[in-house]
Amino acid sequence: MTSCIRKGKERSREMKNTLADLNNHLFEQMERLNDDDLNNEELDKEIKRAKAMTDVSSQIIENAALGLSAEKLRAEYGNREIHLPGMLEHKK
Repeated sequence: MTSCIRKGKERSREMKNTLADLNNHLFEQMERLNDDDLNNEELDKEIKRAKAMTDVSSQIIENAALGLSAEKLRAEYGNREIHLPGMLEHKK
C-alpha cells in the first residue's frame, strides 16, 4: 500500500497502474494538446500538464527498465543468491 495525499486529505490506496496505462495516459494528453477548440490559456495549461506528465513518465519508465534489468540478472544467474538493494527485491 502507498499513501496518497490529495486536497489536504490523507488516504491509502493500492497502485494498480501499468506501463500500458501510462501509454494510454500519454496518448490522451496528446489528444488534449491537439484540441483545436482550446484557447491560448487552456492550451498553456495543457502544455504545462504535458510537461509534468512527461517528467513523471520518464521516471516511471526508468524505474521499470531498472526492474527489468534486475529480473534479467535473476534469470541469468538462476537460483544463486543475489543481493539486491531492498527496493529491487522481488516479493513472491
